[in-house]
Amino acid sequence: MNVPVIDAARTAVLVIDMQNDFVEEGAPLEFPEGRRVIPAIRKVLEAARGRKIPVVYAAHVHRPGGADMGVHRELYPPVAAGEALVDGGRGAEIHPALTPLPGEPVIKKHRYNSFYATDLEIILRGLGVETVVLTGMTTECCVLGTARGALERGFRSVVLPDACASCDYPDLGAGPMSAAEMHLAALRVMSLTSSQLIGTDDFLARLP
Repeated sequence: MNVPVIDAARTAVLVIDMQNDFVEEGAPLEFPEGRRVIPAIRKVLEAARGRKIPVVYAAHVHRPGGADMGVHRELYPPVAAGEALVDGGRGAEIHPALTPLPGEPVIKKHRYNSFYATDLEIILRGLGVETVVLTGMTTECCVLGTARGALERGFRSVVLPDACASCDYPDLGAGPMSAAEMHLAALRVMSLTSSQLIGTDDFLARLP
């Protein structure tokens, strides 16, 4: 895809799943790579806020009791046990290094795609947004799912590879993959099927 012009008036930054239960050391669903990208995301947030570019957060949560878990109950034991991503709990909150400012929406989602069964699209349309800049984790799961959701709704997406993170995958029948390998594989898929990849510094340099 050709590199799009970053039109600050038509762009929003989306921070995906940078929550305590994913990011904190020792958390039930800890992805250590998530901590590595916090500085890059902070740089993006500072630049966006300074230019009045909307910032929107997405947080994966489930109701106490798990009525909205679906198959996630089978995939993630800490979620099934009510030990992680419980709506209203501290673990489901955005990590304090990336705390939303007053007025910045936090979209509560129950699936990987931040658009699915949420009001994210309504918010973006209301803000006049045409391009979403994706940061957060995991690259291959919720970032990719959201990039696909953006495509299907007519939004352009820009993914900042050094502001996204993956995790190590065990061998569940197709062989193991390291976090770095999975991150790169997901980026390759998105670069062909949905999104433009731009490094954080390059993105910041393109802002007016």
